[in-house]
Amino acid sequence: MGYRVVVAGATGNVGREMLNILAEREFPVDEIVALASRKSLGSECSFGDKTLKTKDLDTFDFTGWDIALFAIGSEATAIYAPKAAKAGCVVIDNSSLYRYDADVPLVVPEVNPEAVLGYAKKNIIANPNCSTAQMVVALKPLHDRATIKRVVVSTYQSVSGAGKEGMDELWDQTKGMYVPGQERAPSKFTKQIAFNVIPHIDKFLDSGETKEEWKMVAETKKILDTRIKVTATCVRVPVFVGHSESINIEFEEFLDEDEARDILREAPGVMVIDKREDGGYVTPVECVGDYATFISRIRQDSTIDNGINLWCVSDNLRKGAALNAVQIAETLGNRVLKKG
Repeated sequence: MGYRVVVAGATGNVGREMLNILAEREFPVDEIVALASRKSLGSECSFGDKTLKTKDLDTFDFTGWDIALFAIGSEATAIYAPKAAKAGCVVIDNSSLYRYDADVPLVVPEVNPEAVLGYAKKNIIANPNCSTAQMVVALKPLHDRATIKRVVVSTYQSVSGAGKEGMDELWDQTKGMYVPGQERAPSKFTKQIAFNVIPHIDKFLDSGETKEEWKMVAETKKILDTRIKVTATCVRVPVFVGHSESINIEFEEFLDEDEARDILREAPGVMVIDKREDGGYVTPVECVGDYATFISRIRQDSTIDNGINLWCVSDNLRKGAALNAVQIAETLGNRVLKKG
């Protein structure tokens, strides 16, 4: 016996990936429905060898459905997630709406799988921000060994993190550099993204940090350990898919780089590619379509007593969004619902 599963926002980048990953991982589905807004009603989506026609999110009755994966943004989630939850369907939400709600667990299954047990307070589980998800996968096994005091992270985030509009803008601006008459001014981003980098993701806060940077701090504390100090600089780069992060970690105890490398090699969800030679590391283009969080450039930081530097790369549409949501569903099924 399997689950009755809803994918809301099935026509978007993340929604399509959710359907792909559910099929790839052979999630035990008895019935599945793809939901979209009325403007996308009737669009077709692939689920394995099946083709699904989208149904109307606005009129859908969630009664009798087990799990709903939401990829519809915070505004729509605020309307439809409570309806689904009230109908007895567990919502796994990819937006930021519930991440900081004390009654909603924020889960990365390789890091805090036990947190799914808190779903019952609101029948909702939150998926973290894409940049946070891959980072805490890398931090968790090292924290267990040597206790992290402080993290300094600089991100290099792909345009797919801004949705289809972000990808289209990079593509159109790149073409416009070579084709007269096809120049495109910035609209999704604040400045030209083609052949450029923008140190600005989400809105600015009074503190001077951006909301994206604040998210990394708050979510790392909620998922991993409230005592960890985190400072982040988040940068949008002209890459279609795949987020990269340069992470500097300060520990309470000394951790040798060779031991850190061995720990990460054994960690769930991590793939270490770390050779000190040309090409002996992973870049965003190589991580696309993969489940793993890739770690490279592991080395001692000699400027502090207990420091390690590393390079972290992951497919933001997968581990940063759709894959993590499906893994949450798997964890929920194994620990709570127990079907399939």
